[in-house]
Amino acid sequence: MAGSENDSDDGDGGGGDDPESLVRAYYRALDDHEYEALESILTPTFTQRRPDRTFENRAAFVRFMREDRPTTDTSHEVLAVLVGGGDGAETRIAVQGRLLDGAGTELFQFVDVFTLEDGQVSRLETYTQ
Repeated sequence: MAGSENDSDDGDGGGGDDPESLVRAYYRALDDHEYEALESILTPTFTQRRPDRTFENRAAFVRFMREDRPTTDTSHEVLAVLVGGGDGAETRIAVQGRLLDGAGTELFQFVDVFTLEDGQVSRLETYTQ
């Protein structure tokens, strides 16, 4: 298991060259409202499935995060990152974490399973309690 730090910032400005840095950059872009950075991390055909909805492409996901998410003053606390293999050019990463509100109170725990292709996130499955 790599990375058990409770902070989503790995210190660099972008996604870095390794899969863990890319997913940490994803959380940092969400937390810092850096939507251009978020867009650059996701493939155009990015999909996210989560308990309450599905986003079928990058544009819809970024638009929701920018304009429609109900709580914007949040941060992701990354508790654990597991980098696995994949098939062919894909890499899969599982992240266990907590979503915190602006006061640091836990809103919920999550597990995100990322699929990476060619240095970008192509799919994300989100599981919450």
